[in-house]
Amino acid sequence: MTSLLDGYLVDPKISLLDKTRIQAQVLVPVLRALRAELGKDKSDAIVKQALRDWSRQLFAAIGEGIDGSPRRKWATIQSVWAEVSGKDVDFEILRHDNEGLEIDVTHCRFAEFFRALDEPELGALLICETDFDIASVGEGEVSLDRSQTIMRGAPSCTFRYKFAPRQGVDKEAN
Repeated sequence: MTSLLDGYLVDPKISLLDKTRIQAQVLVPVLRALRAELGKDKSDAIVKQALRDWSRQLFAAIGEGIDGSPRRKWATIQSVWAEVSGKDVDFEILRHDNEGLEIDVTHCRFAEFFRALDEPELGALLICETDFDIASVGEGEVSLDRSQTIMRGAPSCTFRYKFAPRQGVDKEAN
């Protein structure tokens, strides 16, 4: 099922963490050069906007290619995303029922990598913020609240997905 993300992963034999390391090899020097030329605030704002736009468009396009309800689309992407990112995070599922899904990530190799580079905000843009873009594929049937992340220094990442009540019986939704 990882073929769903082939366009994003480029080569499915490369782990998401290794893909992220490759991205960072290019982005970190560019970001630092921009900061030297334009200042930190302006540079970070430009990079943040560019990466957020890219991620939103990417996951929206992936969602468009999936049949079914918005919740089904989210569930499909979320399942594949968990498969490719789950190898590099330790997590605990606290709740999973018709009303929501609650997960705490307790260890994150992505955060270790970006904190070692002293670029946790870049890591948050490349990895953490994509979770909201994936949730947005759920078009209001799925919402995500996350009050903290390891990337930004917290002891865990708190994923709190809420599912909108289903209208009638929807056999195709998760």
